[in-house]
Amino acid sequence: MKIVLDAMGGDNAPDANIKGAINAINKVKANVVLVGKEAVIRDRIKELYGKELEQISDRIQIKNAEEIIEMEDTPTLAIKHKKDSSMVVGFKMLKENEGDVFISAGNSGALLTGATLIVGRIKGIDRPALAGILPAYKSQLLLIDAGSNTNCKPINLLQFAQMSSIYLKNTYKIEKPAIGLLNIGTEETKGNELVRESYQLLKEKSEELGINFVGNVEGRDAFSGEIDAIVTDGFTGNVFLKTTEGLGNFVKRSLTESLTHNLITKILAIPCLPAIKRFSKTMDYKSYGGALFLGVKKPVVKAHGSSDALLFEYTIIQAEKFVENKTVEKIIEQI
Repeated sequence: MKIVLDAMGGDNAPDANIKGAINAINKVKANVVLVGKEAVIRDRIKELYGKELEQISDRIQIKNAEEIIEMEDTPTLAIKHKKDSSMVVGFKMLKENEGDVFISAGNSGALLTGATLIVGRIKGIDRPALAGILPAYKSQLLLIDAGSNTNCKPINLLQFAQMSSIYLKNTYKIEKPAIGLLNIGTEETKGNELVRESYQLLKEKSEELGINFVGNVEGRDAFSGEIDAIVTDGFTGNVFLKTTEGLGNFVKRSLTESLTHNLITKILAIPCLPAIKRFSKTMDYKSYGGALFLGVKKPVVKAHGSSDALLFEYTIIQAEKFVENKTVEKIIEQI
């Protein structure tokens, strides 16, 4: 298996990308291919580790790509005109079976455009969607769409629900995942036109498509551990995602400051440290890796734009699981 990693994508590239790959290589069975400016990657490895890449691992390779798609680039134009960019080269490797999964923390719009135009949509799926994993009470929560489609139709949300159900069954071995529709209330009549129509469509088609639809879910109930996935449009989903991440950081920061406020609080906090560490680990979204782009013919993973080495490491481990569990193949079969 080959995991293709865009070494030039993300706010902390290429250092975080390189460190993540090197940290992950002994935790996965796959080889990792770093795609980007070879001279730059080799120089950074030597500077960071004092060794040549070949002295570190023979399971990490480099694929040269001289261009970079920047965050401010227009997605469609960037994919069409920057043919030698790390992102386009990575997509071509995936399409031509030179890699089994592609990971990038680069320009989100370009990543989604490239996945659709170069790798291609699964037949029967109108719009692919980002499926991100978030922590929940004694469990995890799948959020779909996490930001790829700001304007949706009811049929899109139905397909998101179907894909998320297949994904959770195959990757997380949840026999009957509970799928909810994100809304401002639990009643059928609540929400805007999109949500109300989507509710009715899900209600009508769920049994036929093998979806365990549990109805509307309010944001405050999403992390209860009783819901396995929430379905929404990409605009609402991205706001939900960023708000959740921000709240998690706020809670951890406020708790840390409260416990280290003075000498007395520091002493009193000592017996609580194991519980605090467990809580911090539960709240850490980094351990859940990136978001799988469901609905395209090969596995494509969107890592956070601000990914550090740890997040790249977890994303590489997660990507191997996607390939091993044949999530994309199962979606193609069942759709």
